[in-house]
Amino acid sequence: MYDGLSRLVFGNSLRRAQTEFLSRIPQRAKVLLIGGGSGWLLEQLLKQQPLVEVTYLEVSSKMLHLAQRRIRQHVPPTHSNIDFRLGDENSLQPNEMFDVILTPFLLDLFPERRLLYLMDRLSSVLRPQGLWVFSDFWPNQTPIPGWQRLLLKSMYTFFGIVSHVDASRLPDFSTHFARQPLQLEASATFYGGLVQARVYRKV
Repeated sequence: MYDGLSRLVFGNSLRRAQTEFLSRIPQRAKVLLIGGGSGWLLEQLLKQQPLVEVTYLEVSSKMLHLAQRRIRQHVPPTHSNIDFRLGDENSLQPNEMFDVILTPFLLDLFPERRLLYLMDRLSSVLRPQGLWVFSDFWPNQTPIPGWQRLLLKSMYTFFGIVSHVDASRLPDFSTHFARQPLQLEASATFYGGLVQARVYRKV
């Protein structure tokens, strides 16, 4: 439902944001893709970088099943080295470390305190010099234009009812990323500045 609804409202903007910086991922990187839903981004990643090793972490068993089916149907077996794992950041092993973390439209789902914990946990499993590839709703204008405020409020109301999303507004991403040992390397905006894609390097 979410994939179809997002395309209806946003066209290809959200997909373009998710793939904007995939080319920066090293060929044999160990990648954590968390919250990838039905697997569209995973498919694009494997088509661009078939030699990566991916841990695919997803809290929805239905989405995890859809992602597994998508990869079986669209990606050659020789192009996939994937650990499909049901769970959240607490499902990561104590000694697991990654070269790249992808959070596609994930971080906006959590209230501030929960997001604080999540980002600390993800940062702890990212190797020094590793990349954090981010895409999400992050207005680049201050104050936020009225049409963006209205759209965001409608989205949070809708997904709060349908998907039981705990957050009721966008987090302060600037503050959250500033807390982490990360350096911004590149950014791009989409959908009139409502959506951003960013790539950070851990320092």
